[in-house]
Amino acid sequence: MTMTPAELEAQKDTLELLNNEVASRLTRQSDSLAKIDTKAVFLIGFAATAAQFLATHKHHDVLAYCAFAAYAVTLLTGVQTIRVAEHKDLEPRPMLADHVRSPKSQVLTALAATRASIYEKNKRRHELKARYWAVSLWSLVAGLALSTVALLLHT
Repeated sequence: MTMTPAELEAQKDTLELLNNEVASRLTRQSDSLAKIDTKAVFLIGFAATAAQFLATHKHHDVLAYCAFAAYAVTLLTGVQTIRVAEHKDLEPRPMLADHVRSPKSQVLTALAATRASIYEKNKRRHELKARYWAVSLWSLVAGLALSTVALLLHT
């Protein structure tokens, strides 16, 4: 959608509102990514502790091996969740170079469009992290159930 400079100027308040909303949405997305990472670290730690506990106690072998496999899945998907991956963000230098002499309405349009594009790129990463975390959680639950049964059957 191309607007004339006069149309852009007339929409300055709307553009400012849209830009602010997209900026706050990017902030919320970033916070959500950080929370998923924190939860994944907790799952990894819990799985490692549970696996060590099971390894040091007498257990039913087949069920224990299945539990260890579930803990391994928890650890692997947890690491995949928190692994360092490219996170898109606004590049200040190109934005400054391209818009330093532009009217405010044109800058707001460019900012909002750039932020919306960044949000979409980060959204795919966010969804992937959430899926890995869910697999990690459910494999931990399975591991704990198998561990419990493996310990109970041995006694």
